[in-house]
Amino acid sequence: MTLEVPATLSAGQGDRASVAAMLARAFAEDPATCFIFPDPVARAKRLPRLFGLLFDGDESTGMRLVTAGGAAATLWRGPGRSRTSRLEMIRSAWPMLRAMGLGSALGRALAVSEAIDAHHPEGEFWYLHIAGCDPAMQGRGIGRAAVQAGLDRVAGSRLPVYLETPLEKNIGFYRGLGFDLTAEWQVPKNGPRFWSMTRSGS
Repeated sequence: MTLEVPATLSAGQGDRASVAAMLARAFAEDPATCFIFPDPVARAKRLPRLFGLLFDGDESTGMRLVTAGGAAATLWRGPGRSRTSRLEMIRSAWPMLRAMGLGSALGRALAVSEAIDAHHPEGEFWYLHIAGCDPAMQGRGIGRAAVQAGLDRVAGSRLPVYLETPLEKNIGFYRGLGFDLTAEWQVPKNGPRFWSMTRSGS
């Protein structure tokens, strides 16, 4: 019996809460979010707020996709928009502080963000900023379909696509989508290890 994979659609503001909640579940045990929020109670509380802000930020920088039913979503940043600009940082400072809390989580989040920016490739590329699938729906091809839908949409640009992942098990998943491993690196001060991957645009 073949499972039918739902269509992938553009995500709008009405999808914000459900996508943020789903991504919080998908990243609940992610090494990067565990580094930022070591306490699981704080992590469960803070992640939906954080992903809501990331969802907002990617509205004007690329595209946001979600599968029908909301089981998987991808957030993309377009060419030249992969790094967070100073203006974006200023505009999001107060909402980000509210999302992160007054503890040391903000400092750890900035360390992760700065390390990620430092390892972005040179030149023009599409950036797969975030990709997640609800843990209850994994293993059905839904997450893969959500990523592939984005790849199909940017194919006409003939630009490479870049991503990083802190999960070594994801390397095989992305290789199956045409990505090649390009670097391995670690966030300073005992932060998580990441793997950078690039997919040719030609």
